[in-house]
Amino acid sequence: MTPSSRLPTFLRSLRSHYGKIAPPPATNAFQLVAWEKVAYLATDERRGAAFRRLAHDVGLTPRDVLAAKRAVLIDALASGGINAVERANNLIEAAQMAVGEFGGSLDAACALPLPEAMRALKRIRGIGDPGAEKILLLTRSHPVLGVDSNGLRVLTRLGYGTAAKSYSATYKSATSAALAELGSDIDVITDAHLLLRHHGQILCKTSSPRCGACVIRAHCPSALSTS
Repeated sequence: MTPSSRLPTFLRSLRSHYGKIAPPPATNAFQLVAWEKVAYLATDERRGAAFRRLAHDVGLTPRDVLAAKRAVLIDALASGGINAVERANNLIEAAQMAVGEFGGSLDAACALPLPEAMRALKRIRGIGDPGAEKILLLTRSHPVLGVDSNGLRVLTRLGYGTAAKSYSATYKSATSAALAELGSDIDVITDAHLLLRHHGQILCKTSSPRCGACVIRAHCPSALSTS
């Protein structure tokens, strides 16, 4: 395979193995922020249950969050794990920003030029470069990769980017190398984002990766170095 076709080839193999991976059940930027804030270090199943409870008990718009009783909001987020008060404060601040600066919709922030959109989203506590890029990708606002630690681990093990002392530097190096092969089609990048994350969760784990069950192990430098 040519260098430019390497990652797309890997992704086709992963897609054949896992099938289509569903995105988060969020339809706009604020809901994607809420998806992040409803749970802490939780499984997707628990996060989904907490998200549904937030939708039922509070609502999923910035104005819903600001109108809700604080105790009800905290209780909804507590179903997703620890630090519910802090997560509630972060969600309230995001809602205040959306209403006060963007007419009630964070999608307006996402529509800004990429550097400005990134700056706006990173003002939300707990949202860094990967989180901001994820929101921009899943709202179809900008062709950025937005992988989490699971997806980044897969990329670096496949040889994308250069390991650095800082997570941010490693992230930028790996995602830049990956996007050079993926191009700028948002559908293609979204598929990559979802597949890389899922593969990192299921097989390419931090410790004891299940390389023997991996469909791309024959082309993975990390797997070959441990075989």
